[in-house]
Amino acid sequence: MSTPSLASLPVRRLTLRDLTACADLSEDRGWPREEHKWGLLLSAGKGYGIDDPDGGLVTACVVTEYGPQERPTLGAVGMVLVAERHARQGVGRRLMRHVVSSMGTTPLTLHATPYGRPLYEELGFKVTGRAEMLRGRFVPAGERHEAATRAATAEDLPAILRLDEEVFGADRTHIIARLPAFADQLRVAEEDGRLIGYAAAWPNMDTHVVGPLIARDTPTARALLASLAARTDRPLRTDIDVRHEELLGWAKEHGLASVAFNAVMTYGITELPGDWARRFAPVTVAAG
Repeated sequence: MSTPSLASLPVRRLTLRDLTACADLSEDRGWPREEHKWGLLLSAGKGYGIDDPDGGLVTACVVTEYGPQERPTLGAVGMVLVAERHARQGVGRRLMRHVVSSMGTTPLTLHATPYGRPLYEELGFKVTGRAEMLRGRFVPAGERHEAATRAATAEDLPAILRLDEEVFGADRTHIIARLPAFADQLRVAEEDGRLIGYAAAWPNMDTHVVGPLIARDTPTARALLASLAARTDRPLRTDIDVRHEELLGWAKEHGLASVAFNAVMTYGITELPGDWARRFAPVTVAAG
């Protein structure tokens, strides 16, 4: 039997049963397997992929929708991968065209590497911002932080969800409610009994990723980041909106180094909803 052409292979929805195949695809492209992150994305979002007749996946991606379930107000596209043996054959473009078509009028956003950016521009995505990836071991300097932080409790969840929707600009309860189980740390900052920020640190291979990081201002963001760093012996990784120059400079002074820049791109809207001034870092660049 002849092998079907890539153009004839159907796009299908992925589920948690495809987690190992997705991790294999990451590894095939030289990325970490990131099974923990794939598990979150496949359970909270919609996975799309094309099966390889010889086994595994030709390509995959995940879309995480936000807002009302019946009419999402934003979709975040992430983990767009094509197996090395099928690279540069248009299969990634076909998958993305399918995703854009499937989402209809729902605005989309994604973080693009320099390698992937030309494809997304071809599909109509526009660059609306930039994020800088930092990584390293946080070095404390003995400074005192204005904002008080503590470990979040179950009673904090309603206030966290209210603050998150206000800052993010859309309801993402299905992601935030998973943080207590997904993350190793979930901390809040408060003032006079009122929540003014929150942040999580979740395990990803040998690092702890800081995200989301939502805070009233830069001092509050610093306090949250420092409090997470004080409770882990792993290197930290985070992706910070480049407009937050003060936080970026402070983090670099404390041991985190710049690793890469990604373009924040949108489709169907000219800028992301919400309040960027209080949105310092995403849960993960794959989910916004």
